[in-house]
Amino acid sequence: MKEIKVQDAVGQILCHDVTRIVRGVVKDAAFRKGHIITAEDIPELLKLGKENIYVWEDDETKLHENDAAEILRAICQGDNLTATDVKEGKIELCAACDGVFHVDADRLNVINDLGEICVATVRNNINIKHGKTVVGMRVIPLVIDKLKMERVKEIAGDVPLMTIAPYKNFKVGLVVTGSEIFHERIKDTFTPVIESKLKTFGLQIDERRISDDSKSMTHEKILELLNLGCDMILCTGGMSVDPDDRTPAAIKSTGANVVTYGVPVLPGAMFMLAYLGDVPIMGLPGCVMFCSKTVFDLILPRVLTGEKLTRRDFTTLGVGGLL
Repeated sequence: MKEIKVQDAVGQILCHDVTRIVRGVVKDAAFRKGHIITAEDIPELLKLGKENIYVWEDDETKLHENDAAEILRAICQGDNLTATDVKEGKIELCAACDGVFHVDADRLNVINDLGEICVATVRNNINIKHGKTVVGMRVIPLVIDKLKMERVKEIAGDVPLMTIAPYKNFKVGLVVTGSEIFHERIKDTFTPVIESKLKTFGLQIDERRISDDSKSMTHEKILELLNLGCDMILCTGGMSVDPDDRTPAAIKSTGANVVTYGVPVLPGAMFMLAYLGDVPIMGLPGCVMFCSKTVFDLILPRVLTGEKLTRRDFTTLGVGGLL
């Protein structure tokens, strides 16, 4: 690539897009990479502010921005992601289905730290709708050293940096706890909230049981739902540290492996996740009923993809966990 005066560029090959921007009207390429410049193009290029222009000359040590963008696409694009055509040196990836976006942040940070490279994504582990743009990528200069892009491929390895994990079809069981509901002293207002949140993912409450506040009855209802083939069990209420809140003890008593009871997220600090075999059991604190967004909204999409969460997945939620 070399820089020459626009007036001397007739017959030369343009090595980058030249953009026309009219505020509120258009932002697009007036001339595309690879265009052979003609005498008629000179006045238009000058109107676009191009006194000098870059034209192509072979250099075996360099890659053009478009070719470099294709390398970035190849290392990033995993399952359920579609790519746009390269435009002005940039490629975007979009979700090919509803699901949860995953990115290997450790590898991506090393690649971005090489310099002259820009890969920008949406937040990790979030619910994504079909068609949503989740990442844009490009290199900063018009040309970049081939050796640097080889280093990018080495860091990335053979596993793509990004995927969309699609949702699975879950049979959902719900245990509503509380003697006041069990004895029909008050109306259950928790169930409609859960129904609404599940509907977002095309799911419903398939089996529902009501328990008083006793550990034994809640234990019994959880196992009943498990025997009915529920793939996920939600328990509402009785999740605080008060002596008469016995839902956590009931979940533990089933033999489930408790991943966490208590998380660094507000609202939702008293949330519990356990697994009985492969079946996730969640204890939902009262805030899920009256707060529009809680830890449940962060965790539910990931569980619905079949991801098996660990304690580390929760401890890292603290930064950004004030919802």
